[in-house]
Amino acid sequence: SQELCRALEEDQVKIQAAKEAVEQQTRELREEGELLHKNLEQQMNVLPALPEKKMVFKGLVTNKEDMDKLILTPEIRYPLLGGSALVTFEKEEVAQGIVEAKEHMVELSFGEELDELDRCRVRVQAAPVHLLLPSALEIGLIRGSRSILVSNLPCLGIPDEVLLDKLELFFSKTKNGGGEVESREFLDDSGQVVLTFVQDGVAEPLIARGHIQVLIGKKKYDLKISPCLKGDVSNLQLQPCRCPRTVLLSGIPDVLAAEPMRDTLEIHFQKGSRGGGEVDSLAYVPEGRWGVAIFTEDAG
Repeated sequence: SQELCRALEEDQVKIQAAKEAVEQQTRELREEGELLHKNLEQQMNVLPALPEKKMVFKGLVTNKEDMDKLILTPEIRYPLLGGSALVTFEKEEVAQGIVEAKEHMVELSFGEELDELDRCRVRVQAAPVHLLLPSALEIGLIRGSRSILVSNLPCLGIPDEVLLDKLELFFSKTKNGGGEVESREFLDDSGQVVLTFVQDGVAEPLIARGHIQVLIGKKKYDLKISPCLKGDVSNLQLQPCRCPRTVLLSGIPDVLAAEPMRDTLEIHFQKGSRGGGEVDSLAYVPEGRWGVAIFTEDAG
């Protein structure tokens, strides 16, 4: 009977421990749910305070499931070494044939009646062009607790530093709802200003107001106050992609000036008798120099 009692006591202890573990998990799940709900409310509060921008509807309607997708328009910068050229043909099958041939003898001497000894030819190599394109992108957004975004700035024709000084002077005064400014930054790509305050609790009331009248010179301007969101790329996945209509030519000797060599290459590779076809564009970089080719989305 003593062994039975001890077994019952051990079972009770195990049951009590399991009960406490379940209660602990329940509390943790409840806290996570409350935190998630709070984050969603904060994100919803951010949306109405974003900077205003004039928009016009062009008639494009998307599916509901695509609303949260970010559309990327790649602009790839491709280094082009000296003694090489990029040729883009109008038809994919022409580019494919040029690549499959690998080597091409390019006639540099104009005229069909030249003797064989007077002809000048160069051998160039053809290869496909492979690029790395983004296939997936994740951006993590962080809302600055002590920063605000100031937009709807007037065009006064004054230097940026002067405008920053006037904004810092205004927002550093407590009577205007501000505080000591730690830093200021002019966003050249958007014409907006980021102000960061020294102390916490200054930015939120200004963001809640949404707009504020600021005296600049002798006139007041209605400026927009928004949260400052900063994003970092947390995940970027790339996949190789072959350009279907573009061919890389290499091993081009420096025997002609840049313009005549470009014309010679274009004349050679647009002739159907040599496996070529209509050339859409051609870029050539002589030996001893280098260039950068910019690839954009193929609209043709």
